[in-house]
This record gives sequence, structure tokens and C-alpha cells, in this order.
Amino acid sequence: MQVRPFDIGQIRQDFPILGRKVYDKYPLVYLDNAATTQKPRVVVESMADEYYNVNANVHRGVHFLSQQATDLHERARETVRRFIGAGSTREILFTRGTTE
Repeated sequence: MQVRPFDIGQIRQDFPILGRKVYDKYPLVYLDNAATTQKPRVVVESMADEYYNVNANVHRGVHFLSQQATDLHERARETVRRFIGAGSTREILFTRGTTE
């Protein structure tokens, strides 16, 4: 397996907040990930799309939007399962924070 170096410029472009300057001169570096993490543009855009177009309870309704939200939720679980190599989507749980 070949390891590729990270392109820090490209990574910064994925996180719009990292384009900010500290005290109008230093590039922002965010290290408080235990409290919250910055989200890449694609995550924020996907979340906005969900709120605008599919926002409904997951696994709790029989109406159209709930079914769509449930399908998206389950597809996300499958994507995460494949990414981390879990044996089943039943091993993938989403929660608001790590302390819950």
C-alpha cells in the first residue's frame, strides 16, 4: 500500500472556516476537537440539503418524508460500515455526542 502525502491546501479548501485569519494575519488552526469538530463543506451542504428536503423522523413514521429520511439514514450506516470494516450495519450507531 502506497501512502500519499496530504495536500494541506486542498484540505483547508474543504473546511471553509480554516480560511479565516486569526487577529487578521495568522491562518486559523483549530485543535479543540474534543469539544466539537469542524465540518468539511460537503458535510455542511449535505446536512443543509437534508434539512431543506427530507427533514423527518427516522424509523418513526410511515409517511413519505419519514421513509426517505430512513432510507438516507440506512444508506449512511452502510457507507460507514464499509469504511470502517464493520460486520453489520447493526454495529453502526449515530449519536449527538461521544458522552451519550
